Amino acid sequence: MEIKENNRPVLLRFLLIMILVMSVSSSLQAAGSTASLVDFSVAKDTVVNTPTTKRNPFNPLMDLQKADNFGYDGMGTKSVTIHYTDSLSLPFFRPVVFVPNNQPKFDIKPLDLNPKKIDLNFLTVNDTVIGYWVQYNRLGLDINQISFVNWSAGGDNSVSGLFKGDFKRKYVKGRLNWDSELVLRYGLNQQEGRESRKTDDAFQLNSTIGYKSSEISDWYYTAKFNFNTQFANGYSYPNTDLPISKLFAPAYLFVGAGAEYSLPHRGVTVYFSPLTLKSTFVADQRLADQGAFGVDKAIYNEQKEVIRHGKRSKSEVGLLVTNQWKKEILKNIFIDHRLSLYSDYFNRFGNIDIDWQLQLDMKINQYVRANIGTHIIYDDDIKNKVEKNGVQVIEGPRFQIKQILAIGLVYLF
Repeated sequence: MEIKENNRPVLLRFLLIMILVMSVSSSLQAAGSTASLVDFSVAKDTVVNTPTTKRNPFNPLMDLQKADNFGYDGMGTKSVTIHYTDSLSLPFFRPVVFVPNNQPKFDIKPLDLNPKKIDLNFLTVNDTVIGYWVQYNRLGLDINQISFVNWSAGGDNSVSGLFKGDFKRKYVKGRLNWDSELVLRYGLNQQEGRESRKTDDAFQLNSTIGYKSSEISDWYYTAKFNFNTQFANGYSYPNTDLPISKLFAPAYLFVGAGAEYSLPHRGVTVYFSPLTLKSTFVADQRLADQGAFGVDKAIYNEQKEVIRHGKRSKSEVGLLVTNQWKKEILKNIFIDHRLSLYSDYFNRFGNIDIDWQLQLDMKINQYVRANIGTHIIYDDDIKNKVEKNGVQVIEGPRFQIKQILAIGLVYLF
């Protein structure tokens, strides 16, 4: 193709303009790439957007993820839930995935229940990541009934019932962890031609507050509170005239401080307290005069008159070690193991008070469960009382053993 002389200046000007436009375009692209390091934005169609994640209103550096397949952590099956206006409700938990706010999230991170490496630069200024309450309420009723009509082998009609209540509250905020539990139990048995007899009676209040030694540690600086008593009179049957225990007779109070090692994903806690105050209360003066449950008994003169009444309380200072393991060991079968060991520093140190509970909870469906339980207690201050020839005789300390096998109704709320 031949280019005429008079067209050459026009062609040169066109080429110069094209080169200038390309240079400006390259400069703008380079500037845009540099700016993206500061304020990078991602097109909406490139960001994963699924209903399993939701922006965290408590901390913009972390996304909330749906809690699936978590197993049994001792707090039941209910979770604290965030309700959104778009009708989507997701159970939430303390997140462990930390992503800078100015970086895109191209994929959903898997949840790590036991993180070992966390970049603390992405934590908020104060040490509070997220704070929440977890609540668990459980009511149960175990019933056992047997009746006979013209039964040639004979037998006594009987019915028994056991009411159970279990209420838990858990508060977590930053490194602070506060667990509280209220346990209530009361059972009766009625047989034909015999008075009603108590089969179980307990009021227990436990509270533990701990502060984590570091963000990635499993150790807590811990203070523990425990209170135990009963609701109604207890008797050494068939004698129902003189109760051997009453409300606040006895009552036990434990207050102490120490260290706790906790592995929530395994359901294991171990608590060690070198300084624990144990107080025993006997509100009934007759039992206190007998020296029941380890209090100082009354002093009498030769005429059997009381010179000084027995004390209604006793305090000890000693060493306390507790252990709990609560986990789903098989599908719908949960184990709850609790062991408490206490020894007084000043009264025969090394003589150990033992309180061990072991329970298997087998879930049949949402409302029906079966359970097998054993409770063993040994306390040198508790003397065994038996009925011999119509007279109540006080013996030495014995192992106290209780075994339960029951099926009943359960309601969680």
